[in-house]
Amino acid sequence: MTALPSAPALPSGTPRRRVRVGSVDIDVLTFDEAVDAIEALVERGAGGSVFTPNVDHIVTAEEHAEFRASYAAVSLSLVDGTPVLWASRLLGVPLPEKVSGSDLVLPLMERAAARRWRVFLTGAGPGVAERAASVMRSLGVDVVGVDAPRISASPGEGDEASVAAERVAQARPDLVLVAFGAPKQELWIHRYGTLVGPAVFVAVGASLDFIAGTVRRAPAWMSRMGLEWLYRLSREPRRLWRRYLVNDPKFLLILARALATPRASRVVLRG
Repeated sequence: MTALPSAPALPSGTPRRRVRVGSVDIDVLTFDEAVDAIEALVERGAGGSVFTPNVDHIVTAEEHAEFRASYAAVSLSLVDGTPVLWASRLLGVPLPEKVSGSDLVLPLMERAAARRWRVFLTGAGPGVAERAASVMRSLGVDVVGVDAPRISASPGEGDEASVAAERVAQARPDLVLVAFGAPKQELWIHRYGTLVGPAVFVAVGASLDFIAGTVRRAPAWMSRMGLEWLYRLSREPRRLWRRYLVNDPKFLLILARALATPRASRVVLRG
């Protein structure tokens, strides 16, 4: 098992600011800058990882050492979640806009088609990646493989994590969209990323389901109001009630602690 190297430098060579929220650092980038930064990672050819932290990620990182380590090693950390966007303003290091994985995928696929990147899709339910691949191929994307392995947060008997990594490696992709959901996708990328060679991994959550049309996204107005969590809870209450009603309120305590620290400690420079 080989983890990605700790905190690889961003490819531009110019120091970038990150805002620290709890144990998670988030790049201060606009949406267009984020797409350009991912392109730079792919074109550099040295691999990398892209995560999109939200409230749940920040809470999980406080309590889960390996998840925290995966964020310490991430190449790009892009804000996904209006509450985290608001929190950055309170902290005095405002993030310019939300860069959610579900909004990022199609613009990134347009870039992939233009640059002729080899793209691999892994995760989501049976048949979902295939349906998403059809949409992407209609945009001219070179999708070189799809997979729907059974992955757990703690690999054990019956887990396909290492085999899934081998299947990706055999396809020799430039870009891998990983849709296992958090924290499984971030942990899998951290554990197996370098086994695949110089590919860039993007953790995309439910994005393949959205593209395939198997899951509906929250209305845009709910997303703008920071109520996307409420929409998801109403759709899957049995699966998500503990996350949103028990775990995620801990974010308020994390934010309070961050506000009590000097402003200088909330800013991280990456070169």
